Amino acid sequence: MSGRRRLTPTNADQGIEILRGFRGLPRPEVEEVYPVSTITTPEWVKDAIFYQIFPDRFAQSQAVPKPANLEPWDSPPTIYGFKGGDLLGVVEHLDYLQDLGITAIYFTPIFQSCANHRYHTHDYYQVDPILGGNAALRRLLDEAHRRGIRIVLDGVFNHASRGFFQFNHILENGPSSPYLDWFIVKGYPLHAYDSRPPNYVAWVGLKALPKLNTNTPAVREFLWDVGRHWIEQGIDGWRLDVPADIDDDEFWREFRRQVKGANPEAYILAEIWHEAQRWLQGDQFDATMNYLFTMACLGWLARETLALRMARHVWGYRALHTLSGRAFAQTIDRLLTLYDPAVNQVQLNLLDSHDTARFLTLAGGDESALRLATLFQMTYPGAPCVYYGDEIGLTGGNDPDCRRTFPWDERRWNHSLRSYVKQCIALRRAHPALRRGDYTRLHAKGDVYAFGRRLANETIVVV
Repeated sequence: MSGRRRLTPTNADQGIEILRGFRGLPRPEVEEVYPVSTITTPEWVKDAIFYQIFPDRFAQSQAVPKPANLEPWDSPPTIYGFKGGDLLGVVEHLDYLQDLGITAIYFTPIFQSCANHRYHTHDYYQVDPILGGNAALRRLLDEAHRRGIRIVLDGVFNHASRGFFQFNHILENGPSSPYLDWFIVKGYPLHAYDSRPPNYVAWVGLKALPKLNTNTPAVREFLWDVGRHWIEQGIDGWRLDVPADIDDDEFWREFRRQVKGANPEAYILAEIWHEAQRWLQGDQFDATMNYLFTMACLGWLARETLALRMARHVWGYRALHTLSGRAFAQTIDRLLTLYDPAVNQVQLNLLDSHDTARFLTLAGGDESALRLATLFQMTYPGAPCVYYGDEIGLTGGNDPDCRRTFPWDERRWNHSLRSYVKQCIALRRAHPALRRGDYTRLHAKGDVYAFGRRLANETIVVV
């Protein structure tokens, strides 16, 4: 075939065939149908390589003052302890991320909070001073954008915290507070800190997370303003925490109008672990965190050593089970038909996150499973996302163990694994067909799965 060549068989290239100037593929097992897309999603995401950072655990900068009672950086993570990572620490390691091939960073929450994970928001307009405050975010945005790296922040809009001003106002003033309708209060005084169950609606019954009453116009306007404000300040998108718990399509339609009005290319990513057709019709969210993809990879590529009991401790993984090669292929076929092709191109394809045990740990330490999963992730439609430290072999069980600090002592790195991940990223970045091409399943039998990606005059076969 004209233009046909075999890539040098390095680790990341094994099983990859590049066919240039060749428009055909071997006869597929499944004939793919690609409808004309009627949905618009951000163009930059279709080419992005994401890296997820848990700010308290990635890197410290000496430029940010540190409290005296931080936990030692290398000690095991605890539920309540702080390690002292900050945004300037990220700035100081942007060259590391750029060298890896990263083009976008998704941060778990950075706003003022009483928790190390910062899902207990105190102030939606102030970056936590322990992270360096608003000035540190400004510098991060400037330095990242200068390198062509996009920034996506975590928006926690379903619930706030006991330290949130409006909730604290009710604590102090009871039924006289003008913010009473910001929450759903069932009695006074509030049982916010004693041993009794909460007498207000709280997310999954957690007293520390009072649920915002998004039926109240002032609350809706407040949250829409937050969404628009930070886009105007230069962030490139939002990852939305438990957005399905705000069971109101019109709320999210207006959120989209506000955000896209500030930047039509802003990315709106939803944390939804299950099928999400309702929200992915082009009028609410652009994409979801693709945990269905994650479970498929775990179920097949790690099936020999999969720690199912550990995995199923996470609510979203309770449907996880091992898969045959054929079942894996059928699962992938289904995932690619759930949504519009424009949505598939921007789904966030992750192997693990701050909410799950790390892939390498769930795979029983089987590095070959992680390597295969990474190769599949980097050759599959959608935006791949690397959880910080996965590339150097960082391990960890369920929360809080999955939130260990990044070991900056390079003697502790798995350099071979990092090199492999870097090669996989480079492969994706080098070939538009891997980012934007059609996907065709070619073969699935036993332990062999093959698929093709095709765009214009480039065809890639992955086995």
